[in-house]
Formats: sequence, C-alpha cells, structure tokens
Amino acid sequence: MLKQIRTVAAVALLTVTTYAVAVEMNGSHPDTYVVRKGDTLWDISARFLKKPWLWPEIWQANPQVKNPHLIYPGDVLSLAYLDRVTAQAGPRQEAPINAIPLADVEPFLKNLFVVDSFKQLPYVVGLEDNRLRASAGHQAYVVGLQDAQPGQRYLVVRPTLRYGQAKPSDDLDQRGNTTAGSGNLWKEYEATTRHGEFLGYELAQVNIGTLTQLAGDDTDASTLRLEDSGREVRAGDRLVPLQAQPYDLQFIPHAPAVAVAPGHLRVLAISDTFTSGGPRDVIAISGGARDGIDNGTVFSVWRSGSHAIDRVKGMNTSRADDALRDGAGRVSLPDEYAAHAMVFRTFDKVSYALIMEGTKPTRLGYELKHPDAQ
Repeated sequence: MLKQIRTVAAVALLTVTTYAVAVEMNGSHPDTYVVRKGDTLWDISARFLKKPWLWPEIWQANPQVKNPHLIYPGDVLSLAYLDRVTAQAGPRQEAPINAIPLADVEPFLKNLFVVDSFKQLPYVVGLEDNRLRASAGHQAYVVGLQDAQPGQRYLVVRPTLRYGQAKPSDDLDQRGNTTAGSGNLWKEYEATTRHGEFLGYELAQVNIGTLTQLAGDDTDASTLRLEDSGREVRAGDRLVPLQAQPYDLQFIPHAPAVAVAPGHLRVLAISDTFTSGGPRDVIAISGGARDGIDNGTVFSVWRSGSHAIDRVKGMNTSRADDALRDGAGRVSLPDEYAAHAMVFRTFDKVSYALIMEGTKPTRLGYELKHPDAQ
C-alpha cells in the first residue's frame, strides 16, 4: 500500500502556471540533461536555475511537452535556449520523479496535526492486562466515544506540543498540560512580534485501531483493537476518526502569494531534533492558511542578525556573547541566510515545511522570508 501511495503521489506534481520571463539560468549549464534515478525536480532545477522553485514556469514555456506533470529517468531535457525547454522522452520503465522526495514528508503528512483544542476528544483510559504500553494486536480501552459503531476505525494520537508566539513551543504531559520548564529553551531566542498569541496544539499519530465493542451496562469503556506495530499506545492518548485521504499529495513550488511581514514567521520546532536541522528535516513554522500560505509555498530561512559589542568605541568588557536586541554600545549585524524550505502541509496558524537545501543549519527561532530575499 505504501508503495502505491508513493506512486500515486509522484505522478501529481506540477500545475501549469503563467510563464514568467524572469526565469534566470545559472552561469554555466549543459545543452541537455538526462534525468537519472534518484533525481527530484527541485534538485534538477537547482543545478540550472537561480530560483529552483520556478521550475513549473520553465515547463510552461515548452509547448512540445504533452504532460508537464511527468518526467521519468532517461528523459533528455534540452536547456539550449533560455526561453524554450524541449524534452526527448526516455524509457518508461520506472516511476516518474517527484518535485521533492515524498519519502521524507510522507510520515509527517500522515502523522502530525495541528488543532485548536483536543481535551474534548475520546481518550485511552487503560490497556489490556493493565499494560503500561500496547501495540498491534492488543486492546485499548477508551472513554468518551459518542454515537460510535463497532467496525469504525480511529487514529490514536498523542498531544505533543503547544505552539504560541511569545514562547513558540511547550512540551505536553500525559494529561495534555504544559510541562513545567519545557519552554525555557526559548530564552535563547528572540520572541516574535505577536506576543502571547496561541497558535495550536500538535497531535502526533501513534497507532490505528478498530472499535470492536461499545461501552455497555457493566462497562464504562469501549474496546479498540490496535493494528499498528510502530509506536506504542499509552493511557491518555486521544482518538480521532480515520480519514481516507487527509492531506494533499501535490507539492507545487512557488513564492508566497502574500507579502511576508518582517519578523512575522519563525521556526517553531524541528521534528525529531532538539534545536537545529538540515536538508530533508521537517520544521513547523508560525504561519498558515490565514497568512496566505498553501502547499508548495517556498521560503528562505534566516538567522536574525545579532547585536555585537563594539569593542573599539563601545563597552570595554570581556563578555563574548551577543545580545538578541539592540542596545547602547552594540552594533546590529545583518541577517544571515541559512536555507530554503517548502511547505507541504498547512493548518490555520501553523504549517509544516521541508528544508530543501541550505548553507548552514536551521535553528529554532530563525525567521522565514520571501525566497528571493537578499
């Protein structure tokens, strides 16, 4: 099934858009390029374009390509002219390549959600044989299910983070409450401009289960048979109905549709790491659909310029650290480019993006700007 999902996702890549004459090629490029297994559209375009997220516009300039959604290993791409790209078909023995490596984002497409509230959801109150953890084949006992029927399938999810602006992420405990002291890490980073705004709770999928028995006269809990052997379920995990296709499979790289206000978008979290990440890591950012962000939106990621001590005309001190804010005797340094990232799943106030490439690690608190920012 996983292989089938990836194949379906790989064929739905690019949408034809109005061609922009501002496409710029890198200084040197061959006349032709043969697509290889393992290539992605982003990787190929990064070799030849100064702005790799403008790949769909190059396809729009090529009327000979019958289906701009598909390229395959063995296809020969002609790069002889700036305003025309022609393609010679290669063998169709392998699956078409994707705009980005789907394997890097698929677990996050399935496994992470952002919601405004979760404490009203049904939750696991106990496990078979009084276990502390349970997995595939075990039974979990759930309270709070209303109007459910045997045979219905549910995702078992765990509240993991609380996202906000003043303190962008806090860990959540088994009750779903903020873990004391977990946000202290953010003291090392500058807060964003909209202080105190709540952005949402992150829920991470841990398992899937089928409802086998409803609560009755003698029992207060319904029975859910677990199906997944990946992550283990514990008491306090929540349930949400399983959706057939909860996310979009198309990732079309493009610049933001709405201007990005300075300091408005920041890196809230980096999946599976502590404070920093690199290419193919997933980041959560403090903007979503309400900010005009959709799947495929590309941002550049920047380290905010620090405020260094002027040791010639300023303070005479042995302190080696820089301040996060300006002050007397300090010099404001420029922001520093770190990476480009592309959004692949969007909620109202939070989005998830994949780091595509960069020159230095992306860290918590880094700012997101237009991909052309200098």
